[in-house]
Amino acid sequence: MCLSTVYKNTMAPETIAMKNVMSIECRDGLVILTDLMERQMAIEGELEKANLVDGYVIVRERIPA
Repeated sequence: MCLSTVYKNTMAPETIAMKNVMSIECRDGLVILTDLMERQMAIEGELEKANLVDGYVIVRERIPA
């Protein structure tokens, strides 16, 4: 089973959005994350990079104008 840590904008400990992510869905400008316990979080933005071998994902958060 491959689980990932999702970061907002840059890969740093203080930017972790969610750990143990098992599912990512992109829909209507949202990146919807679901973790192993089936908790969900939605981030307004877009998927920038996913490295499933190393277990990390970076989401570029959309900043409201």
